[in-house]
Amino acid sequence: MIFGKSLLLAVIGITAGFVVAAGIFAFITLIGVLTRLAVRTNTADRILWYEDVAVLGASIGNIVLLFEINIPFGTVGLVIFGLFSGSFVGCLAVALEEVLQVFPVLAHRIKLKMGMPVIVLCLAIGKGIGAFYQLFIRN
Repeated sequence: MIFGKSLLLAVIGITAGFVVAAGIFAFITLIGVLTRLAVRTNTADRILWYEDVAVLGASIGNIVLLFEINIPFGTVGLVIFGLFSGSFVGCLAVALEEVLQVFPVLAHRIKLKMGMPVIVLCLAIGKGIGAFYQLFIRN
């Protein structure tokens, strides 16, 4: 009886993981992160490769987090991982902003005529300072 309950919980957990992962990839596909990257870098002929690499990276990341695997890359590996992760999150945020058109709506609502690049720069600097504080200063 206990084996049956454990098996049922395992199946429910794995199925829930697949559903969440599918939702995340549907979201990324919907806002067009990979498509925009391929178009902007003039590599649209390699879009299937981008998609395969994104799925592979997410799968490996899930395995590493699920099984708590330590990857001994040291400080250099951590810096490289941070740069790639930050680039991805930045691309995701920009693609989401392009889809939602947040800044033009904001500018129209507050009747902003000039200074939008300064606002975007301040948002980026604030995000960077917040991330730095969270990673290095806060215990």
